[in-house]
Amino acid sequence: MTEIEKVPPEGETPEQLGDPASPENIEQPVAEKPKSVARSAGIVSIAVMFSRVLGLVRETIFANFFGAGFLYDVFLVGFRIPNLLRDLFAEGALSAAFVKVFTDYQIKKNEAEAWRLASLVFNGLAVVLSVITLLGILLSPLLVKALTYNYLGDPNHFYPEEKAALATLLMQIMFPFILLVALAALAMGVLNTKGRFGIPASASTAFNIASITFGLIFAYWLSGGAWEPSYDKFAVPSDAAQWAIIGMSIGTLIGGAAQFLIQVPSLLKVGFRFTPRISFRDPGVRRVALLMAPAIIGTSAVQIKVLVDTIVASGIEGGLSWLSYSFRLMQFPIGVFGVAVGTAAIPTLSRLVSENNIDKFRSTLSGALRLVFLLAIPSACGLVVLADPIISLIYERGRFTALDTDMTGWALAAYSVGLAGYAAIKVLSPSFYALDDAKTPMYVSLASIAVHIPASFGFMMLFSTIGVSPERPNGFGHVGVALATSIVALFNFLALAYLMRKRINGMNGRDVLTAVAKIVAASAVMSAVCYFSYLYLTSQFASKTLMIRLLEAFVPIGLGGITFIVMAKLFKITEVTQITSAVKKKLLRS
Repeated sequence: MTEIEKVPPEGETPEQLGDPASPENIEQPVAEKPKSVARSAGIVSIAVMFSRVLGLVRETIFANFFGAGFLYDVFLVGFRIPNLLRDLFAEGALSAAFVKVFTDYQIKKNEAEAWRLASLVFNGLAVVLSVITLLGILLSPLLVKALTYNYLGDPNHFYPEEKAALATLLMQIMFPFILLVALAALAMGVLNTKGRFGIPASASTAFNIASITFGLIFAYWLSGGAWEPSYDKFAVPSDAAQWAIIGMSIGTLIGGAAQFLIQVPSLLKVGFRFTPRISFRDPGVRRVALLMAPAIIGTSAVQIKVLVDTIVASGIEGGLSWLSYSFRLMQFPIGVFGVAVGTAAIPTLSRLVSENNIDKFRSTLSGALRLVFLLAIPSACGLVVLADPIISLIYERGRFTALDTDMTGWALAAYSVGLAGYAAIKVLSPSFYALDDAKTPMYVSLASIAVHIPASFGFMMLFSTIGVSPERPNGFGHVGVALATSIVALFNFLALAYLMRKRINGMNGRDVLTAVAKIVAASAVMSAVCYFSYLYLTSQFASKTLMIRLLEAFVPIGLGGITFIVMAKLFKITEVTQITSAVKKKLLRS
């Protein structure tokens, strides 16, 4: 792996380093600390893992107190547009475009110019997103109506009045969330280019902690202390229960503020200083905007598909909840592996392009993809085989029933089909931006979205005829929606990989394909061990206590993990050998 931008050692104060914009530091940069992509990805992975675990805790709280039905469906509709915009800015267009231009300014100009650009972009972003937020609040009733068109019922039928009114209120409360997390994403971009990965990756941990804590506080306060359980997915909940979900939406907004504020001290430490200036004509700002415009489309494929899925599944009572709970579990490995590797690799790739070192660019990208596949493919297999015990352990309590576990499990298996594609896109798509090419991902995303819309609707209608029962009046329609999303994600990845290969004259494809073949073989053996060990455990225990659920989930996971490592050693998967060697060195050093 190649080394990323060298930075001063962690822990030094601004006074020790001096003013980063001063002539002395511009002409004679301070000593810097090298970090490899793998090491930086490891730092991000650890931070993101904590965040994803807390995200699962947050989902578990929703499952326990609100179940899968009216209230959580409404929360998802209210949060869908703010969350869509969050995904575009927090993990996509803004970070990718800004990192590229900010890196170029540091290399080709100087630190003072780079910080001036950062301040201008911060200010311009705040103004633009404030306007978008105000428009979103005003247009929330129309947005909710557009999101909840019921394809499975009367063509003119939308959400019931009570459901639509609550969803509109929640959307209005949570719309400012996009402004807060976009500023957090920009701060993340600045810190990543400075080699600081831990704090930015921990920002979403701050979001989860704050949203859980303040959400529950406001839920209990607004509801009067408690709300009655409701297991009927079609019944209108009590006023207390509706006030409780309003409290959770307020907690979500506070979490967005925490995500930005936790990064402010680190921003000041690396040299950022706020200046109250706005200029949309500044060449650097215009360059960021020009990269962002197609990049928004280029990185929005998954988010727009989720938006389409919301519309398509709106007529399935509990469908949105089942899809959301399963998508959260599927996002765990994507965040830990795909986003982590992509976040660590992009500053390196941007620097290599600026230095016109395409050979190292190619090898770095190839190594990043192999690392993603090493982590994502066995994760996908594990989620398919062990969907039920994992979901039962995490969610099945309170208002979340055994039926919800089964339906969420099927959706998780369908989403997992495309997990490796999702994760690889997190590396491939921003790699084009490092090459100053935002149009290619845009065209691929447009094509994938055009395929996804009819595929999602068609698969939903097809699967709605399978497994129909009084408990499942819409069959497995929501599973069809998830499967269509996965298939299109794989199409998106393959198209990007093909075009990148043409763009840089190869991607060390033989090495990547050889690694993938070995990983798939090792994952197949691992899956068999997981499946048969789970079957054995379920045959031994009739009851489903917490301890039994822990055993049924973690014993197969543990056996599967050991099996995969052994098979990876036998197949001589290089990345596993490198990781285990690094761990051994760390332990010996300790």
